[in-house]
Amino acid sequence: MKKIRVAVCQILVIDGDREGNFRRIEYALVQAEAERADLAVFPESAILGWENPEAHQLAHPIPGADSARIADLARKHKLMIAIGLDEEEGDRLYDSAILVGKDGRLLWKHRKINVLPELMTPPYSQGRPEDIGAVQTELGRLALVICADTFTDAHLARIKRLQPDLLLVPYGWAAPKEDWPGHSKNLEALVRKRAAEVGCPMVGVDLVGVMSHGPWTGRTYGGASVVSDARGEILLTLRDRDTDLRVIELTLGVGSR
Repeated sequence: MKKIRVAVCQILVIDGDREGNFRRIEYALVQAEAERADLAVFPESAILGWENPEAHQLAHPIPGADSARIADLARKHKLMIAIGLDEEEGDRLYDSAILVGKDGRLLWKHRKINVLPELMTPPYSQGRPEDIGAVQTELGRLALVICADTFTDAHLARIKRLQPDLLLVPYGWAAPKEDWPGHSKNLEALVRKRAAEVGCPMVGVDLVGVMSHGPWTGRTYGGASVVSDARGEILLTLRDRDTDLRVIELTLGVGSR
């Protein structure tokens, strides 16, 4: 068994505000480093905002300028980082997430599969279920998927077969304002269920903010990020509709299942 300290970084994300979002990412990393975290986990599309059509013009490839900045921050703050960011590849836009080592190396990339194409024109391109994977790191064997990917039983069955020590999930958990705080209970129930099914701790990190484009314009992200143990017991819930950062010690390995 291995104990690691995970910073759950529930930040404000403003659509299209690359520089402001990077500042908020670094503020979180400063705190995470001060609290001796090993790994910092951020929400979905944390650089440009989720389902933001401006990303078709603003996104970079991976590797590219945005992922290089994340790598620089990982080296500077001596932290492994998992974060969601939009990825350009030719004329395609992917809703992606990366895991970057403390030395700045790109350890893993995941492209979201369940992309909700009705929310943006043109929509995100889909990742492939067969590319769901886990990577062995100095902290343990880590798996990474994104938000609605956790809705699909087959995706979670694949993750379970990979036997990760920890499942990391950047979320963009949005709902009409009047549905909060109740909507946070749906996220909690989902994380509890999936962590128990996979049989490892799970970190689900939501953001705080407002959707500014498309048919869901005005829906809010209410935070309430959740950490579960391998039995589906909730270990930590962050603040409702406010930025927050908490560092939690997790036990990884066979003995934690």
